[in-house]
Amino acid sequence: MCSISFINLISISLTCFLLSLYYLLNNMVYFIEWEVVSLNSMSIVMTFLFDWMSLLFMSFVLMIASLVIFYSKEYMESDENINRFIMLVLMFVLSMMLLIISPNLVSILLGWDGLGLVSYCLVIYFQNIKSYNAGMLTALSNRIGDMALLLAIAWMLNYGSWNYIFYLEVMQNEFSMLMIGSLVMLAAMTKSAQIPFSSWLPAAMAAPTPVSALVHSSTLVTAGVYLLIRFNIVLSTSWLGQLLLLLSGLTMFMAGLGANFEFDLKKIIALSTLSQLGLMMSILSMGFYKLAMFHLLTHALFKALLFMCAGAIIHNMNNSQDIRLMGGLSIHMPLTSACFNVSNLALCGMPFLAGFYSKDMILEIVSISNINMFSFFLYFFSTGLTVSYSFRLVYYSMTGDLNCGSLNMLNDESWVMLRGMLGLLFMSIIGGSMLNWLIFPFPYMICLPGYLKMLTLFVCIVGGLFGYLISISNLYSLNKSLLNYNLTLFLGSMWFMPYISTYGMIFYPLIYGQLVVKSFDQGWSEYFGGQHLYYKLSNYSKTLFLMHNNSLKIYLMLFVFWIMILFSFLLFL
Repeated sequence: MCSISFINLISISLTCFLLSLYYLLNNMVYFIEWEVVSLNSMSIVMTFLFDWMSLLFMSFVLMIASLVIFYSKEYMESDENINRFIMLVLMFVLSMMLLIISPNLVSILLGWDGLGLVSYCLVIYFQNIKSYNAGMLTALSNRIGDMALLLAIAWMLNYGSWNYIFYLEVMQNEFSMLMIGSLVMLAAMTKSAQIPFSSWLPAAMAAPTPVSALVHSSTLVTAGVYLLIRFNIVLSTSWLGQLLLLLSGLTMFMAGLGANFEFDLKKIIALSTLSQLGLMMSILSMGFYKLAMFHLLTHALFKALLFMCAGAIIHNMNNSQDIRLMGGLSIHMPLTSACFNVSNLALCGMPFLAGFYSKDMILEIVSISNINMFSFFLYFFSTGLTVSYSFRLVYYSMTGDLNCGSLNMLNDESWVMLRGMLGLLFMSIIGGSMLNWLIFPFPYMICLPGYLKMLTLFVCIVGGLFGYLISISNLYSLNKSLLNYNLTLFLGSMWFMPYISTYGMIFYPLIYGQLVVKSFDQGWSEYFGGQHLYYKLSNYSKTLFLMHNNSLKIYLMLFVFWIMILFSFLLFL
């Protein structure tokens, strides 16, 4: 089943890519209406929007999905239910396709809910208590976004149809469009894990690594960004853009800080995804939707590769994810390490790799734009933090000696997994340059002073140096003592967001629930209700029983008395 799925997906991906090139060169948009049901005067119409953006995104999603399924053939080979796993991944891809090509809020909701449901099934795939907790947090966080979309659909009843694409430009300054825009923004923030909904993304790392490579790096989490790219007119003409810039900038900063304190390999990569999502959202909120799309596509390539490499390393480390137990992997697993380093450097923005073209352009556009000092600081400091945790990760995993158990056999012989990784390696190197030539019809000439032009490079070098210094074992105790314990705890646990999202939400309701149960259900309602009534009636019947047993006269008198009452009742009727 893996091979069939791989061949089908890769061929559809190539078709979509070639079509997107054709649409892009001819500046074409196809809007297709399919009449599903026509009954008297009522018709149910399904609409599809095909333009370069939807086709290009679709081709990338399908390409990554095909390689991930190919990779899963070996990664999940010990799983008896591998076909079920592949079916879930294919259901996820189908939901994603529906979301990408829909210009209609109702069909978007179908795809959106499909993503949420399949994502939940994939997160709880390894059935243990940690997976169930992570799945529940994921599902409930995303339900907030689903609710916002439902409210947006209800608000659109004021209009003639749910095809938002018709109304965006015409009604961009009206209150109703602002309302729909704010609800869609809320939905996108839950799906793309922006503050205050960030805690579900690192928790979702309980899923199998191929799922993390496809779902939680390149597709599901970027669905929110993609939806906002479609709604970008509303963002740029209202205060929503400014609010989103602040929240996404803080998300980027928070995730970058958190990743520098984390020791779980997959969680570091998840926090790096969160940081890049913040970058996409923040540049989008400033009105540069093409740049957001550009970074979305390049990020999908190198982040999927990074997760695949992490999966190969975890397999070889006997399913251990702690980076402190790794070390010297570049000697034992050279090919995997090469892929890992290329994707890491692409993430940092190393010149001429995929991430460089989008990140460098975003930061230069930020330098030339009219934004405040705080946002400017968040952009550049977060970029430095990205390089810092990447170098820290390389230091712990690639250099030094292996810190794992002595009976571990490290090898680089997983050829099926490696082939999947090498396909993405090729794209992580040339993808940025290729997209740069495709998406922008002419090269951007951004004229900046020398110090601003070099600022990005300077921040990256300083970040890398900082990441190396905080990782050196000899300096580690000194680094720990430099920061207060409480501050370390605060920065390292995503600003307490996982606790706020779980214990914080449920603590007081559970306390009040306990009080209600104690005082009402097992207290006053028992006293006035069932138990007390039973107690009183049983006491009365006991008294009457005693009277009847002790005196025959009273028993007969009562018998006569009841007969007289019955007769009088019948007479009155």
